[in-house]
Amino acid sequence: MKNHFSKILGAAALGIFLYSCESKSKEETKVEEAVQEQAFGTTFQNKKVETYEIKNANGMKMKVTNFGARVINLWVPDKDGNLVDVVLGFETLDEYLASGEKYFGAAIGRYGNRIANGKFTLDGEEYNLPINNNGQTLHGGPGGMDYVIWDVKKSGENGLIFSYTSPDGEEGFPGELKVTMVYTITDDNEFKVTYEAETDKATPVNLTHHSFFNLNGAGNGNILNHSLQLNASKYTPVNEVLIPTGKIPTVKGTPFDFTTATKIGERIDQENEQLKFGGGYDHNWVLDKTGKDLTQAAVVLSPQTGIEMEVWTTEPAIQFYSGNFLDGTITGKGGKVYELRSAFCLETQHFPDSPNQPNFPSTILKPGEKYEQTCIYKFGIK
Repeated sequence: MKNHFSKILGAAALGIFLYSCESKSKEETKVEEAVQEQAFGTTFQNKKVETYEIKNANGMKMKVTNFGARVINLWVPDKDGNLVDVVLGFETLDEYLASGEKYFGAAIGRYGNRIANGKFTLDGEEYNLPINNNGQTLHGGPGGMDYVIWDVKKSGENGLIFSYTSPDGEEGFPGELKVTMVYTITDDNEFKVTYEAETDKATPVNLTHHSFFNLNGAGNGNILNHSLQLNASKYTPVNEVLIPTGKIPTVKGTPFDFTTATKIGERIDQENEQLKFGGGYDHNWVLDKTGKDLTQAAVVLSPQTGIEMEVWTTEPAIQFYSGNFLDGTITGKGGKVYELRSAFCLETQHFPDSPNQPNFPSTILKPGEKYEQTCIYKFGIK
C-alpha cells in the first residue's frame, strides 16, 4: 500500500513537473515568436550584427538591426487589409555598408541635421567636427550613431531597448553621452520611439529617426502623389549649403505652405531659390506649439494604398525631406530600384545648426540634466 501510494505521489510530481515544463516552454515560445532574433551579415567593428522582429496584435510588424538601430522593414495594413512594407532599405549588411545613401532607417546622433563648417563654440572652447557634407557636419559626422552597433534588450513582446555610450570626443563632441532608445509597436498601430540621454560634460544633443517612407510600398514609384499636412506656419530658410540663415519667416504664399493637406509634387518643381538649394524639399519646419507636450506634427496619405501616417512629437520642429538625392542608382529590397523622390523623411528634431544660432532653441545638454524626447509614427486607413 505504502509503495503504491509512493508511486501515485511520484506520478503526480512528475505530472506537475512536465506540466510546468510544458507551460514554460509555451511561454518561451510565445516570447520567441514575438521577438525573433537572427544574424545579419557577420560582424561590424568586431561586434555581432543581428536583426530583431517585433509585432503587435493587429499583425503590424517591424524588423530592426542593431547596426545603427536601423528599421529594415515596417509592414502596415493597407485599405484592402494587405501588409505593405513602407520603408526603404536593404536585405544585407554589406548593402548598407556599400550604399551611397547611408541613413536608411537609422538612428541619428549626436546631432541630427547640419552644423555649419563642422564647428561650434561652447563655454569658450571651439570644437571641430569631421566634415561629411559640402563642408558641413551632417547627422553627427561619418561615424555617428547610424554607424555603430547598439546594445539591444527585448522589452515584452512588442518592444526593443537600444543603448549606446558615445565616449568623450567621439566625432569631436565633448562629454561621454549615454543614450537609451525604446522602439515599440503598439496595438494602436504606432511605431513609437522614446529617447533619453545624459552627459558628464555640456554638449549639443539633437537625436532623431531617419526612416525613408513610401506609403505606396518601398520601391513602388515616387511619393509625389502623397498628400502632406504640416502643423507649422513657419520654417527656417537655408543657404546654398543647406545651413539655416537664422531667419524664421512664415510659409504663407510659398511652396512651403503645407498648413492644409497638399500633394508633395504639386509645387516641388516651382521656380524658387529654396527649392533650388535643396533640390526639392529638405528643410526644417517650426511647429505651431510651445512647450514639450506631445503634439501632432504631420499627416501623410497615400491615395493609392489608403495608408495614412501621423507624426507626433515632443520636439519643436520637423525636417521634411522629399528624397531629392535618390536617383535610380540604388537597388533595394526585392530588387526594386529607388528612383528620384521615391521616399520622404519626417525627422522630429530641434533646429539645424542651433549651436551656432543663438536665436534658435538651445540644444545644449548639461551634466545633471536628462534629454527626453518622444516621436510616434501612427498608421491608419483613410
